[in-house]
Amino acid sequence: MRFATRTFLLSFVPISLLLLGCFWAVQILVQRAVRDQLQASLRQTHESIARMQLKNEAKDGRFLRILGENATLKAGLQLLLAAHNSRDARITVEDQLREMSEQLDFDLLMISDPAGNPLAGVFRVADQLAAIDFPRIHPPLRGLLTLGRSAYQIASTSIDQGEENLGTLSVGERLDFSGFSTPVALEHNGEPVESTLPGISLAEVQAGLKGCGKTAECEVPLRGDTYLSASMKSLSFGDGYSIRTFQNLDAADRPVRNILRTVFLLAGVGALLAAVILSALSSRSIVEPIRAVVERLRESEKTGVLPEFRALATSIQEIGELTESFNHAGAAIREGRRTLQHAYVEFVGSLASALDARDPYTAGHSRRVSDYSLAIGRQLSLTSEQLDELRIGALLHDIGKIGIPDKILQKVDALTKEEFALLRQHPTIGRRILEGVKGFHPYLPVVELHHENWNGKGYPLGLEEDTTPLQARIVKLADAYDAMTSDRPYRPGMSDAEAVRRLEEASGTEFDPVIVKAFVATGVHAEQEPDELRSLRTLGAAVESDSPQTLTAKELPK
Repeated sequence: MRFATRTFLLSFVPISLLLLGCFWAVQILVQRAVRDQLQASLRQTHESIARMQLKNEAKDGRFLRILGENATLKAGLQLLLAAHNSRDARITVEDQLREMSEQLDFDLLMISDPAGNPLAGVFRVADQLAAIDFPRIHPPLRGLLTLGRSAYQIASTSIDQGEENLGTLSVGERLDFSGFSTPVALEHNGEPVESTLPGISLAEVQAGLKGCGKTAECEVPLRGDTYLSASMKSLSFGDGYSIRTFQNLDAADRPVRNILRTVFLLAGVGALLAAVILSALSSRSIVEPIRAVVERLRESEKTGVLPEFRALATSIQEIGELTESFNHAGAAIREGRRTLQHAYVEFVGSLASALDARDPYTAGHSRRVSDYSLAIGRQLSLTSEQLDELRIGALLHDIGKIGIPDKILQKVDALTKEEFALLRQHPTIGRRILEGVKGFHPYLPVVELHHENWNGKGYPLGLEEDTTPLQARIVKLADAYDAMTSDRPYRPGMSDAEAVRRLEEASGTEFDPVIVKAFVATGVHAEQEPDELRSLRTLGAAVESDSPQTLTAKELPK
């Protein structure tokens, strides 16, 4: 054992240091690889956008040349030149440009004289076309123009009359950043004027880009993350405008770093196991037993249950003791889980029995409702998990009556309006009792909503149709059936046939029609002879209807 301990220390420490060094080196290599990949991706994006822009410009150029031959536009330009850009002539031309903009869906139209001086123009503001204030704005013939909070991409064509050049027609469309696959920022003379970086203000972008200077590609710190930014030099917008794209480096390599961290953490655990193996090299038989143990433990990681190891053929005492200890621990945990589950079920049953015991006429009510509910659930092909929730929820459905005074629950005479209002609070009281315990959360809908009606006239929330959970709708019907067929101090229980008839009458108003049909199809209500059914219900059922004296088709449990 001393030799094994020394070997363990001499092997584990170097392996740990080696793993730490490998982790640091691999992380650096991964970050560089991610950065190179993002840079290549940005360049490819720039080239793709540039090619698309060239195609669009070629197509727009052909279209603009056709517009330049428009006779009405030529006449308006000649009028404007002849009138020396008078106000009336400019308004006439602006009206022509508005009409063209509406027809051709341009956001900006402008004409200039042969010297390039703008004469008249309109641009879209919200849904209106407004005249361009040229004394304050001098639009370019090509490139970008910023008006208000919008940027317009400008293209121009000459307007000729024979051999004479009359001027220039310029059209523009709002620059649409949605076509970019990455966040971008529009720059003017090196200063960002618009940005699509989500959740990051323009001021933060400006501050982050100061460290880039005139560098085309740089790393920009923004909101705790590092972004790779590149200016689109392959696409010119003129007049000092350019577009800069962004890629989040940290977001790109964070998943890889998390995977690496997990891998090396697991590798550290593996190093510990390797050190144990190396410490017992004197016995080659240790390899296979350890491998078997590790494989079973990996299987248990998926199932969450400690496995039971078979007897391993090994002469190493420690290995035998290890597997035996695991077997004992696994058996103890499995037995503890079974005991806990059994105690949990018994506790739920005890709660239901304690509630029923408050009144001799409610004895067995909760368990019968649970049995009827399970039969309906199986008829509807519910899953085992749904059936389990239904079974326990039905047992607990009346738990809120713990908070209702006995003088109301056991009252034979008619309840007053105030007493009945207090009785109707038991679903809400039941939810409050159980919601503080995490293990009871799946059953809260049944406890709170088993008095909701299909037509929305139930309580406490007035839910309608299938907005009430399925299990609550099932328990409502089972609850009503047991209430009708059980003896009460003021009247005997109904026959099965009469109870089923009344359920069918209330189908579509108080009860889900599908559940009514499923209940009738189960046949559980007719499995015993009337006398035997009566003996099961001798003590009656809990007060479940709107009126404790009568239970007609119109007065089933609300």
